[in-house]
Amino acid sequence: MKIYADRFPTAARQLLTDLLVVAWVYVAIRGALWLHDLVQKLAVPGQKLEGAGSGLADNLADAGGKVRRVPLVGDELTAPFQRAADAARGLADAGRDQQHLVDQLALALAIAVLIFPLGIVLFGWLPLRVRWMRRAGSATKLAAGPAGRDLLALRALATQPLGKLSRIGPDVAEAWRRGDDTTVDALAALELRQLGLRGRGR
Repeated sequence: MKIYADRFPTAARQLLTDLLVVAWVYVAIRGALWLHDLVQKLAVPGQKLEGAGSGLADNLADAGGKVRRVPLVGDELTAPFQRAADAARGLADAGRDQQHLVDQLALALAIAVLIFPLGIVLFGWLPLRVRWMRRAGSATKLAAGPAGRDLLALRALATQPLGKLSRIGPDVAEAWRRGDDTTVDALAALELRQLGLRGRGR
């Protein structure tokens, strides 16, 4: 019995679901990156404050160094420049702290935005997908031999809707008990279609 993907309806639904999951993850990641970049813009004032404070501190320190060379009163005149330079360095440090806080906030918000959509994928869709892959793999192996086809047919008799079973034959259960190859193959194919696979005759 040859196995190949059935286009409709189960395989199509699975493909559509997979595509939607990929799109969902892509949109979530893009949204998280957008939010991260948006929050990072809050760091611009801190960057300007750091630059201005550092530049002012350097200029004041340089001016203080020049004033220090003044005979007799140089050391006394340097003190105000030193205090002003220290205050400017404090502004630069405040700017760096603000940037650090913005970085942490941007990262935390991006992660928070990703937790819910990725959680749905990892704990909702992925286990179901893995379970289907295992079931489909087992069904494919079973369909390779007569005994496996009988098991698939039995499962179809036990789980498939009566309407689908009745379309195979008026007394499908009796035909299966007799080992009718056509009925067994039809039941096995019905079960395989439920998994998005289809079987052809031997």
